[in-house]
Amino acid sequence: MARIEANRDAAIALLKKVVDIPSATENTGGVKRVGEVFADELRSLGFETRWVGHLVAERRGSKGKRLLLIGHLDTVLQGEPFRRDGDRAYGSGASDMKGGDVVMIEALRALHREGALDGRQVIVVMTGDEEEPKRPHSESRAALIDAAKRSDAALAFEGYEPGMAVIGRRGIGSFHLEVAGSQGHSSGIFSETRGDGAIFEMARILTAFHDELREPNLTYNPSVVVGGTDVTYDGATASGTAAGKQNVVPRKAIVEGDTRFLTRDQLEKSRAKMKAIVEKGLPKTSATIIFKDGMPSMAPTDGNRALLCLLDGVSRDLGTGPITEHDPNKRGAGDISFVAGLVDCLDGLGALGEHEHAPGEYVELGELPKGAERAAILIYRLTR
Repeated sequence: MARIEANRDAAIALLKKVVDIPSATENTGGVKRVGEVFADELRSLGFETRWVGHLVAERRGSKGKRLLLIGHLDTVLQGEPFRRDGDRAYGSGASDMKGGDVVMIEALRALHREGALDGRQVIVVMTGDEEEPKRPHSESRAALIDAAKRSDAALAFEGYEPGMAVIGRRGIGSFHLEVAGSQGHSSGIFSETRGDGAIFEMARILTAFHDELREPNLTYNPSVVVGGTDVTYDGATASGTAAGKQNVVPRKAIVEGDTRFLTRDQLEKSRAKMKAIVEKGLPKTSATIIFKDGMPSMAPTDGNRALLCLLDGVSRDLGTGPITEHDPNKRGAGDISFVAGLVDCLDGLGALGEHEHAPGEYVELGELPKGAERAAILIYRLTR
């Protein structure tokens, strides 16, 4: 593994090269250019590559476990160029996740130099739209899912947290709530003929959500609320308008929000509780709630824990200490979740940095060789 450290300057040069290519998700040309840089690197390591809106690279073989390595090429922001300040490098995507992609490449480079990839199947998928996956997911993630079906384990190179790795990620769903009330003079509110109005009913429902759904790893957030006599809401822009008068009982309210969950069963049970709350209803009101799936979750499994145990052993052998489970509540959604039901999964193998999705994003350059060493030895032990 001394060769990884010896190649450190070249790895930093590679990171600079890709960070200096603007590649926000909507900049498809820039995303492809980043993909071309990594494709060149992977072809030099014996991989066959193709572009399908994502970079897919493959080495074929039949020895040991078949591995899927996951990264992504796009960034949330773009335009902040590479800048080095001592042992930190700043720039859009330096940590999330061009730094992680470089960790992956350097791990594979070390293994290739030793001939350790010969006869082994390794598939690399670097997606072009991880930060905002295109719909339908069955199409935008088809290459990733196909690779997972031909693999035994998936390793993802999202950001590293010292002493931790990811065996669980929460998924994302959304809800759209519409409430109707009986419009009329405000002096009649709470009466048998007028009832309680749309806004009180909306408040009842959200309060019940707040108080009755609480459990570990589940969150639910009403992010937009509009209510009144005349109400509009545009889901595409997540914006709306509301108008009314103080002396009029409001007739409509709309709420849009998201749900974060760790398992599909948890999501379904929470949705059933939400529907039951909605159906109770205050006098002279009615409400409907619609659910939509977003990113799937990566539920913790025994197989994932076995991968973590193997990584923990690698880290201890390298003298970098134990590796434990990272709290899934502290991780966002990621591409690995799309294949979590197909193979054993482990994430968080990438670069160490901070300020992802914000100006001033940086990566700790001194940690890049250590991350590559951990990943290389983990891949080696899995494929033996």
